[in-house]
Amino acid sequence: MIGWLAKTKDYEQVEVDLDEESQILWCYMSPKGRPSVTPGLANEARQLQEGIRHCYQRGDASSIPFKYMVWGSSVPGVFNLGGDLKLFAQLIREGRRGDLLAYATNCVDVVYANAVNLELPVITISLIQGDALGGGFEAAISGNVVIAEKSAKFGLPEVLFNLFPGMGAYSLISRRIGPAQAERMIFSGKVYSAEELYELGLVDMIVEDGTGQTAVMDYVSRNVRRHNANIAVYRARQRINPLSYEELYEITVDWVDAALTLTDSDLRRMERLAGAQDKRRLGR
Repeated sequence: MIGWLAKTKDYEQVEVDLDEESQILWCYMSPKGRPSVTPGLANEARQLQEGIRHCYQRGDASSIPFKYMVWGSSVPGVFNLGGDLKLFAQLIREGRRGDLLAYATNCVDVVYANAVNLELPVITISLIQGDALGGGFEAAISGNVVIAEKSAKFGLPEVLFNLFPGMGAYSLISRRIGPAQAERMIFSGKVYSAEELYELGLVDMIVEDGTGQTAVMDYVSRNVRRHNANIAVYRARQRINPLSYEELYEITVDWVDAALTLTDSDLRRMERLAGAQDKRRLGR
């Protein structure tokens, strides 16, 4: 078995399945506890990306056994609810800037690698079956192609506790639909439907609920003969309006600094939102 793929058997929060016939690498987020971006989930996603990049950037990229890398979720009704809010509140209360920055940097690493196709001839696809909020929204729109089921919801709730989404939202949204629209979305705290984001240009395809995996397979089948052209288009996108790692990192440093100035009232609102997410996970 390929070294990087063998290592995924030890993962606890990312489920990986290679379909060599269809040339699809299926990656499902399966976080422990609340379906958020836990430190373990972020770390395993980064390890997976790094393992693939290190393997094929050193050798012949034509030997990559997949052409599409799909990120989805194993949690019914939820793609991802975003940052680990209880952890955020704890680190902020304790003034642990280094730990907060380490967490945020891991998230930025994952978003950036996905947005630039791992710098390999691979197309990244986000499969949204359920809610994508905060960091989950950022992860979703980092894919080259965003496929959402009809009932999926999207939002950036950070403004509700006096913060902003600092791990890619502004950079990714502004490159797709402009800075003014990015700011409207960030400041609104609104929850958007898949249809609304399709009309805005942040979702590429809407499909019926329960048909997401089939839709991905259909997309791959339709595009197999023009994979090279599609890769070239996404490279052109990056050349014309390049997304740099430095930009994402500097913004997430700003996010850390802003987070450390939150008041006790802000943190209580953050913790209440985390509690609401817990109740949803438990089906209450």
